[in-house]
Amino acid sequence: MKKVIMLAIMCSFVACKKGDNSQNKQGEKQESELLAKAKVLFQPLSSVEYEIPADNKVKLGKYLYFDTRLSGEGNISCNSCHDLNTYGVDNKTFSPGDDGSLGGRNSPTVFHAALHKMQFWDGRAKDVEEQAGGPILNPVEHNIKSEEQLVERIKKVEMYQKMFADVYKGDKDPITFNNLTNAIGAFERTLMPESRFDKYLEGDEAALTAQEKKGLDSFITAGCITCHNGVAMGGQMFQKFGVYHEYWKYTESEKVDNGLFDISNNETEKYFFKVPGLRNVTHTSPYFHDGSVKELKEAVKIMGKLQNNVELSDQQIDDIVAFLGSLSSDIPDDVKKSPFEDEKVM
Repeated sequence: MKKVIMLAIMCSFVACKKGDNSQNKQGEKQESELLAKAKVLFQPLSSVEYEIPADNKVKLGKYLYFDTRLSGEGNISCNSCHDLNTYGVDNKTFSPGDDGSLGGRNSPTVFHAALHKMQFWDGRAKDVEEQAGGPILNPVEHNIKSEEQLVERIKKVEMYQKMFADVYKGDKDPITFNNLTNAIGAFERTLMPESRFDKYLEGDEAALTAQEKKGLDSFITAGCITCHNGVAMGGQMFQKFGVYHEYWKYTESEKVDNGLFDISNNETEKYFFKVPGLRNVTHTSPYFHDGSVKELKEAVKIMGKLQNNVELSDQQIDDIVAFLGSLSSDIPDDVKKSPFEDEKVM
């Protein structure tokens, strides 16, 4: 009788081991399939080929990025609205300009902005170099009256006389507005830190937690990848905000922004905005073009309903938010530090 019982126990143990092995293999297969699918939809930063700006140009661009002389009364710099200490944003609904006036749209992060096909919520600038000039001449933002005003101001700074001459050696007149925005853009092109998701896409399956992988799967199956794909996880196209429903009824926006319609007067472009990139999205609240939603979970819930007409469960939302956390990455502390902090520059 004892032999029969022992034999039964042994058979049960072997069966359990086989079952465990089968489940493990099935789990490994599903994880491999998820990674294979992700590699088709997204690409790591290491896949991007671009020219690395010269060190002296990046240094000049950083000085200009932090210089309050690029605003009318010297009250703000580029870093005021796109603070490098807080992932390239100021975490405000709308950013105050040189005279304290508030802009009409939320300031997006400068981190990874160079990966985007266009800049601003309405895409009116083609790259970070062109974008850099927009706020400077905007009366509600930096409030510089003209390109000439800023150029004349910068030309009086001895440090800039030397730096511009060194960077733009072939130019008869190196201090120009175009060169100024070119240098700022060069600095911004260095603000592209790698995330754990990049490591995952490069083949390191252990780079994501189990919940983050579930979130990635939900992110894909819920249809988020229609707009948020590629290296930047967005930033390549325009999309109507509120494909299935009027967005302001869900975001409780104080003002209805017409988006591209304000530029084109084309009814078919009403409520269309540039799709934002999702890198560092867990750190760049509040969300949407008007900063109307503070919590990421709420933003994810709203997007599911507005864009795909999907009611995401609380578990799906938690998993997707966990996955979005794997897109976080930061720049070195020395890059965040203003070059003016340790130098007395006139």
